[in-house]
Amino acid sequence: MLEGMTCVYRSNVDLYFYVIGGSSDNELLLVSVLNCLYDSVSQILRKNVEKKALFEHLDSVFLAVDEIVDGGILMECDSNTVISRIALRGDEVPISEQNFAQVFQSAKDQLKWSLLK
Repeated sequence: MLEGMTCVYRSNVDLYFYVIGGSSDNELLLVSVLNCLYDSVSQILRKNVEKKALFEHLDSVFLAVDEIVDGGILMECDSNTVISRIALRGDEVPISEQNFAQVFQSAKDQLKWSLLK
């Protein structure tokens, strides 16, 4: 407990991974999120979990965090599922390399899915 917050962490070489929750949050759930994050990062970095490698693959790490939690709500805690979703999203063409029609279609699709929720 740290100032009314529950904090779990894991360290490796020169990196520290923290997951912080409220005082009423289940510690086992927070550890599960932490393990999923660490395992996902480890797979992304091909078992080379170091600061330099993390910075080189920071976009994929952010995608992993986005797949694990959304707005503080746990979405996924299986690292293999997270990695497979990142691989699917990684196949998308960056916006800078898309033409106007592709960007417009992508925006329409995103709007459609947000309205269907």
